[in-house]
Amino acid sequence: MILEYSEPNFKSAVRLIDFTVAIRAYNSGSLLPTILDRLRFQIEVETIHWEVIVIDNNSTDNTAEIVKAYQIAWPETFPLRYYFEPRQGAGFARHRAIKEARGNLIGFLDDDNLPTDNWVAAACAFGKTHSRAGAYGSQIHGEFEVEPPKDFHRIQSFLAIKDRGSEPNLYDPAILSLPPGAGLVVRRQVWFDHVPPTQVLQGPVKESLTKKGEDFEALMHIGNAGWEIWYNPEMQISHQIPSWRLEKNYLVTLTRCAGLNTCYLRTLNVSSWQIPMIALRLMVGSFCRLIIHFFKHGSKIRTDTVAACEMEFFLSCFISPLYLFMKNIKLKDIIVIFSG
Repeated sequence: MILEYSEPNFKSAVRLIDFTVAIRAYNSGSLLPTILDRLRFQIEVETIHWEVIVIDNNSTDNTAEIVKAYQIAWPETFPLRYYFEPRQGAGFARHRAIKEARGNLIGFLDDDNLPTDNWVAAACAFGKTHSRAGAYGSQIHGEFEVEPPKDFHRIQSFLAIKDRGSEPNLYDPAILSLPPGAGLVVRRQVWFDHVPPTQVLQGPVKESLTKKGEDFEALMHIGNAGWEIWYNPEMQISHQIPSWRLEKNYLVTLTRCAGLNTCYLRTLNVSSWQIPMIALRLMVGSFCRLIIHFFKHGSKIRTDTVAACEMEFFLSCFISPLYLFMKNIKLKDIIVIFSG
């Protein structure tokens, strides 16, 4: 059995360290060795007090055994710890990581994210020089198993591929300009203070993408609390993209689910009187983009994967206020409405 540590009390006298790398693992037996090897040989970390934790998000393969094998010969200078989180979903896994981490800064990596050899050092350095940064994201490059569809760059952000240039710059939560959860670093105390322990969006579960957007939901809470959210190009990771994630059906479903949750994210933490105006602006803007997109691409929308995904996203954004409204109405209310 792998030693599972009890949940620490954040307000206890346990001394925090500089940085925690938190890996979310789901059936990751084939992926974990590569990412753990990348972390084991990080450079420029001699003066950094850090650790690595693996959150096993309800795996049914040999993920636990892989971690156990690595723990045997893992360097003592930065511990490797393991926790099992039975509630499946990236949101649950990240909240578990926040609770178990001992670092003042916490860097999230998914099991298919490969950091460069200075990722930890770059993440720590940025946190020290940007004290108002509640969160900051990496530059993310795609490593594709097969060639992506033509013009894929137009929708690559849906697969957590992010390149905003060679200079640090601010994201804008007001327009849902936010970094993905892959390669994201957050301040532990900021998360504890502002992100609710149970999110509405918990991320993909098996084949379901309906709750995609868990990373944006957490970041909206942080941004709405007044903390800055940055892009740091010195932190670079490679995101391994298998062939099935480039298939048209998957991409269309992914963009549809992202669009349907747009109104919820846009209205997070706003006053109730503001919601109708935000919803109206979202519908008008999305309708205009739909019309422009249709006239620009026409019949290509049926055959072109990227054009089809963009159309699906604009359409889903357009109906997202109705989608949010219907989700918030209880079944008994619907019965009352239709029964008169």
